[in-house]
Amino acid sequence: VQLVESGGGSVQTGGSLKLSCTTSGTTDSGYCMAWFRQVPGAEREGVAAIYTGGGSTDYADSVKGRFTISRDNAKTTLYLQMNNLKPEDTAMYYCAAEETPCSYDVAVGEYSFWGQGTQVTVS
Repeated sequence: VQLVESGGGSVQTGGSLKLSCTTSGTTDSGYCMAWFRQVPGAEREGVAAIYTGGGSTDYADSVKGRFTISRDNAKTTLYLQMNNLKPEDTAMYYCAAEETPCSYDVAVGEYSFWGQGTQVTVS
């Protein structure tokens, strides 16, 4: 499974960005997919997760109501729509995937496949 993120950039407080994660090498079986973020010197934080088999989602409390995780109908791209961005959302954002069985609990899910990351800066 290969994952390639894009869509990061710089935005002002209150602005929006939409991250994309293009996937390849996946099968038709369900996957857990997620967005994580990390700032230098801090632990990686799960932001949002989705189970592709049924569409169930989970979000970190810090982004609920502002971020939306979704997947396109072709099942090739994972998205993270980020609205009302805050300076504390500044981080490197990573896309991750795990084959079933898996947990889409954003706090405890474990992932084997990772993208290279895309930087989001909010000022």
